[in-house]
Amino acid sequence: MTVYVDSSVLMRIVTGARDALREWGRITRALSSELIRVECLRTIDRTRLRLHLPDDDVAERRAALLERLEAFELIALDRTVLERAAEPFPTALGTLDGVHLASAVLAREQIADLALATHDRELAIAARAMNLPVLGAPRLR
Repeated sequence: MTVYVDSSVLMRIVTGARDALREWGRITRALSSELIRVECLRTIDRTRLRLHLPDDDVAERRAALLERLEAFELIALDRTVLERAAEPFPTALGTLDGVHLASAVLAREQIADLALATHDRELAIAARAMNLPVLGAPRLR
C-alpha cells in the first residue's frame, strides 16, 4: 500500500502510542513532505522541554524517528508545492496541513492509488473533500 504519511501518524509510531495507525505494517511505500522531519524533531524537542524527558528518552525518540524517515520518499518543499499550498482548498486548513495536502495531491498525480494517513481531523476532512482515501482519522458523519 502506498501512503502519504503526516507527522501525527509518524510520531504515534515512534512513541509507541496505543492508538497508532493500525495499517502501519501494510505500508509498502511511505511518502511525505520534507516538512515531516522538522515537525517531528520539533515535537520531540517540545516534549523534552514540557515533560522534562531524560536525555536517554530524547535520544531514543530521535534515533527511532530518523531511522523510520530513512524508508520514506520525501517530497521537496519546492515552488510547485508552495504554490499549490497557497491556493484555496475545499475546507479550512492551516498552513502546515496545507503543505502536506498540497504535497499529497501533487504526488497523487503520479500515484493514482495513493492514500493519506493522518490523525488530524481538519487534514482528514480536507483530504476526503479532495477525494483522497484517508487512513487513521475517524470517519465523520
